[in-house]
Amino acid sequence: MEEKNVLLETSRFRVVERLQTTASGDERPRQVVEHPGAVVILPLLAGGRVCLIRNRRIAVDDTLLELPAGTLEPPEPPIECARRELIEETGYRAGRIEPTPPFWMSPGILSERMHAFVAQDLSEGPAAREPGEEIENHIVPLSEALAMCHDGRIEDAKTLVMLLRWAATH
Repeated sequence: MEEKNVLLETSRFRVVERLQTTASGDERPRQVVEHPGAVVILPLLAGGRVCLIRNRRIAVDDTLLELPAGTLEPPEPPIECARRELIEETGYRAGRIEPTPPFWMSPGILSERMHAFVAQDLSEGPAAREPGEEIENHIVPLSEALAMCHDGRIEDAKTLVMLLRWAATH
């Protein structure tokens, strides 16, 4: 694939049109959102609890239950981004933070690679939310978070992936 032109450039992503050469040799234009990548963190608290956040999302005009997450600020390493975002969004500091396999968010149109982490041995502190972020912590038992995945109360893909992956392996 070859980049044809930049359609839109913002501080967090850009949209480009690329030419895709098909198996038959034809070229087809494809629009791609280029994104630097992001992190998602599963904060596990004592007593089998998890820290979700209620996050106002303008793109879907709704407040969603999610895990804390955020966009990489290159050349920032993903684990440092995860530590920073956990503090910014929840106020928690991780005594231990471990990577889990990354995943693509929506590879049909988006190059966003989601780097995934599990945070444990958490200590509470003040959050450092960015101006305009409408976020509040929502702490629930892990069993309830899993029930929310199954009954539709959690609709966010990265949160579904992380919680269901954790449940499948622990």
